[in-house]
Amino acid sequence: MPHPQTQRRDLLIIGGGLVGMTLAIAAARKGFSSHVVDRADPDSLTAEGFDGRASAISTASWNLFTNIGIADALEPYGSPIDSIAVSDQMKPGLLDFTPEPHDGTLGRMFANRQLRLALFEAAAQEPLISWHAPVNVASRERGEFGVSVTLEDGRELEADLMVGAEGRFSPSREEEGLKMAKWDYGHRAIIVGLTHSKPHDNVAWEIFYPAGPFALLPMLDGEDGTHRSSLVWTVDEKDAAGILKLSDRAFLAEVVKRMDDLLGEVSLNSQRSSYPLSLQHTARIIGERLVLVGDSAHGMHPIAGQGLNLGLRDVGALVEVLEEARHLGLDIGNEEMLKKYENWRALDAMMVMGATDGLTRLFGVPGKAASAIRRMGMAGVQRMPSLKHWFMDEARGVSGDAPALLRD
Repeated sequence: MPHPQTQRRDLLIIGGGLVGMTLAIAAARKGFSSHVVDRADPDSLTAEGFDGRASAISTASWNLFTNIGIADALEPYGSPIDSIAVSDQMKPGLLDFTPEPHDGTLGRMFANRQLRLALFEAAAQEPLISWHAPVNVASRERGEFGVSVTLEDGRELEADLMVGAEGRFSPSREEEGLKMAKWDYGHRAIIVGLTHSKPHDNVAWEIFYPAGPFALLPMLDGEDGTHRSSLVWTVDEKDAAGILKLSDRAFLAEVVKRMDDLLGEVSLNSQRSSYPLSLQHTARIIGERLVLVGDSAHGMHPIAGQGLNLGLRDVGALVEVLEEARHLGLDIGNEEMLKKYENWRALDAMMVMGATDGLTRLFGVPGKAASAIRRMGMAGVQRMPSLKHWFMDEARGVSGDAPALLRD
């Protein structure tokens, strides 16, 4: 699968996950070449079976996939999100976000494996992408005239600009000394796939409990017609180990207790996985001939499912800035152009992360009074179409200064 070429390219993208690979393809569609380096084996990432992990792709992100030519391959595998229902502990007073018919859906749910399959297939067919995986980076070099990495197998790859897309624990970021501000929520997200007897009707549920949100995300029905959803259940870190150790039967009983008869009879259709929740942000996402994208630049609470969409907005903005540099006859590692990318992304990232963090804190306040105030606030939003519209535009990713690739 990896390409043998090691000639100098425009971009050296370290990390070939969802954001890194989307960047390589989007850049290639605009004529930029790249080396993509990843330590994971592509075959294991696309192996058969559903691991429960799924992503909500916003309208803006879907525009990006359409504009770079992978939407058609993905279309059959996505479940539309027609509305979002928000509930405080399944008590009366539901807040629902249902767009007008002409506005389209609020997004689409995809198993991460399907996203990877479509991206990897497109990348394998793109001559401007040299893909090196699975392989580890032994050392990185950045200088006045270019960047390079030496791989563990001894090969050296050169480019004009290095992109750190390795995720939350980005070695590229650490090496540059870009400091992360980090808040640990003391919570863990448990993720599992569910099969259920009642259809989900393309509704995403966000049910808030004092320990954290319990999100039910609509997945495409199975080939045999079974109804499926992905559960993201946030629990207190101190309770997480106990919940993960429960037998399937006991775990299911806890799940059903939190969702009443919403989806009818429920069973698990994947392994349980979990990860600790934290919010991390670096004010600086550039260095000398270095730029960060995705979780390398900003890791956030998954409460609103916006992490991947934020990373895909990074992709659109970076490609636009690279195009502008080329149009002006500038080196794509030009510091002024990279600053333009950093400034463009800073406000958007802080807005999304601030709203997400605020929601987490608001719904995490225990007690009856707090619950009553939340439900009163939800009822107020429910009665204000303009405010609901704003929330829906945020969810779709179509508010603010969106990069051209993320527009219709």
